[in-house]
Formats: sequence, C-alpha cells, structure tokens
Amino acid sequence: MAEITGITPQIKDKTRCNIEVDGRFNCGMKLETVMQNRLKAGMCVSLETLSRMQLESEKMTALDKALTHITSSMKTEREIRDFLKKKGYLSDVCDYVAEKMKGYGFLDDGQYAKTYAESAGKRKGRRLIAAELKRKGVGDGEIEEALNGLTGERESALRVLGKYMRGKPVDKKTLSKAYAYLIGKGYDYETARGALSAFGDTEDED
Repeated sequence: MAEITGITPQIKDKTRCNIEVDGRFNCGMKLETVMQNRLKAGMCVSLETLSRMQLESEKMTALDKALTHITSSMKTEREIRDFLKKKGYLSDVCDYVAEKMKGYGFLDDGQYAKTYAESAGKRKGRRLIAAELKRKGVGDGEIEEALNGLTGERESALRVLGKYMRGKPVDKKTLSKAYAYLIGKGYDYETARGALSAFGDTEDED
C-alpha cells in the first residue's frame, strides 16, 4: 500500500487534479473521480487501485487527446506513450490507448518507419535515419525493412554536399570538412567518398 500525500488542482485544467503518492507525483485524475472515490491526503491506497480508477474514468479522454496529437503528423507508439505519460496518465491508460489506436490503424511503427525513411533519406544517410528511428522506439526489424526500401542514397549525398559546398573554396581543407559533414549526416564512408569524388580527393598526400 502507498500513501496519498497530496491532491492539488492542475493549473491548466481545473477539472483535474495531480495525485502525489509517498511525496512524489503519481498521476493526474479527474476531480470528479477523486470526489467519487473520496480520495484525500493521508489515505492509503494501492497503486493498482489508482490505475484502475484512472482507466475507468479517463480512457476515452486520453484516447481523444492522443488522436488529436497525431493530427499534425504521424507518431510512433513510444511517442504516444511518452505524450500520455507527460499528461499524467498511468500505464493501464497508455496500454488501452495504444491498443485502440493500433486497432484503428492510427499507430503503425512499420509504416511510420518507411514514411520517415523516405522523407529523411533526401537529406540524411541510413545510419542517422536508423539512429533517429531507434530513439523514436521503432523496432530493429521495422527499421531494417524501411531502410531496405530506401533508394537514391548517393544522389541524396550529392545534394547535401552541393548545398554544403556552395560558396566555399574547393580545396583539400574544405573537402576534408565536407567529408566529416557527410559522415555526421549519417552517410557511410563509401557513399561520402563517392560524393566527394565529384569535387576532388580528400586523401592525404604522401
């Protein structure tokens, strides 16, 4: 059992409260739910009970917020879960929302990875795209499949390099920096070297 040590109204939404348990923020909850269950500071309650209360009273509200969150752009499952956690929702609610959204076809990490790779591939290399997708919570298999469908990396590197070299002198020092720039953009060594061959050679002289 845990002790509720504080119940305070949320600043941006007076219809919801922040619930503190053992001196730390635990979750957000509707004021109506708090009152119905007669929650108050000093009360001992299990974390599972709080989670169940929140799920029963706020699962549809959380789903609506998550659906609104994806209207501007696609999101991965991890991004949706992180969004809901920041809003004060517990794991049971996050699980409910994620499963509902996947069932509706609004969450599909595999499709997200393909779309992201196709867009990012115009200005980034495979290594950087893979790292970014990994940070977004996309699985290794889905990342690999997305990258396997990616084409035109050499042309992408040439475009990125062309923009970088605009207005710069074509000398060994600049080309060396350009090479490092391409590597930083996620292009592999062979692709970066191939793109640079259109401008010169960065190999050290003997």
